[in-house]
Amino acid sequence: MSDPADPRLAIAAPTIGIVPNGNGAGNRPAVLSLSIKEKAALYAAYMPYLKHGGIFVPTNRPYNIGDEVYLILTLLDDPTRIPVAGKVVWISPSGGGASKTPGIGVHFPPDDSGIMARRRIEEALGAALRSSRPTHTI
Repeated sequence: MSDPADPRLAIAAPTIGIVPNGNGAGNRPAVLSLSIKEKAALYAAYMPYLKHGGIFVPTNRPYNIGDEVYLILTLLDDPTRIPVAGKVVWISPSGGGASKTPGIGVHFPPDDSGIMARRRIEEALGAALRSSRPTHTI
């Protein structure tokens, strides 16, 4: 069982950069930068059960289901940034209890960027994808 307070699994404040530019109707999608440095943190954040895959992004900023976000993803030791536009499909609000990290689940699109993000994550996780360990979303 993972401890969300464990700094080795954290993908929170120091690794998340949010550029405030609005995320409501008529505004550009919010831009989020997520850097995941450890395989255990990637496993906890990945959402393989979504049709095109997705990822949990820790944030205290309020979002609504369906909001568009532009995510710049950096995985493990690879300096390559993966840009992907997605939609908010999961919300874990602030104050959800000590065991829940506040944030959003971003569903990858069925385009080349979403396919690349999903493939890179699944290659990095390998056999860990079949684990029954808890994640940030289930």
